Amino acid sequence: MTGSYVERAPLPVLAGVVRTVWVQRTGDAAYVQRHLPTGGVEIHFPIGSPPWLLGPLTGPQIEVIPARTTVVGVRFRPGTALPLPVELGELVDQRIGLTELWAGAGDQLLDAMSGAGTPERALDLLQSHLVRQFRGAGRPDSVVGAAVQALMPWRPVNIDALANHLALSASQLRRRCLRSVGVTPKVLQRTLRFQGFLALAQAGATASGRRRADGVAELAIDAGYADQAHLSRECLRLTGLTPRRLLGGDVDRCACGHEHSASYLPFLTTRRTVPVLV
Repeated sequence: MTGSYVERAPLPVLAGVVRTVWVQRTGDAAYVQRHLPTGGVEIHFPIGSPPWLLGPLTGPQIEVIPARTTVVGVRFRPGTALPLPVELGELVDQRIGLTELWAGAGDQLLDAMSGAGTPERALDLLQSHLVRQFRGAGRPDSVVGAAVQALMPWRPVNIDALANHLALSASQLRRRCLRSVGVTPKVLQRTLRFQGFLALAQAGATASGRRRADGVAELAIDAGYADQAHLSRECLRLTGLTPRRLLGGDVDRCACGHEHSASYLPFLTTRRTVPVLV
């Protein structure tokens, strides 16, 4: 038995707050999972076991998933985490159990998902639970949402200029990002830039050819890096690996064998919508 990982788009009603959902199955051996910073938080729900929340990451976290385990998960967009009793700045690089936060509803959901029959049905139950959670919650910070859009990787953005554009001081923007995203605008910008590079690599995208670079250097420039060396330094910082090792050997195309299209396709569409703020 071999493992698999398949992402898909969330329920339409969650599309504004959830980037992607997934089902992961491990094979006959334990699987070493390297969690990477994405700018958002994630819910991981091993079928038959309690769910947990992965807070905003600033570097890699390693998890060993036992053999013959099925996990369903939800990855939120930056600034759109599920309703929580604490600010996201308190959960940076943390892993926290969710059953106690959801009180009795968590136990009911655990029982329902354990008896769902298929991982896909369990994932639908989890998403339905999140819909109910968000109906009783306030709206995400729209100013932070606008900041996230502007900090997408495809064009350089000056943080002070962004704050001015949003009618905030730089310190006000920083505080609001810490509260709603968990990290500063600069850290979020670096994270999203790397996510942009991963999206290009996972999609097997053709680089634009700017600056007469080639291969991974072109993709690095397209994602907003100064050059390939800049990308390599950031990759080591955020993942603990070189780009070649992270992508499985090909530095301009992901060779992990996982299905990521539901995650990277919406991300790549922002290349046409990000404003220029310098």
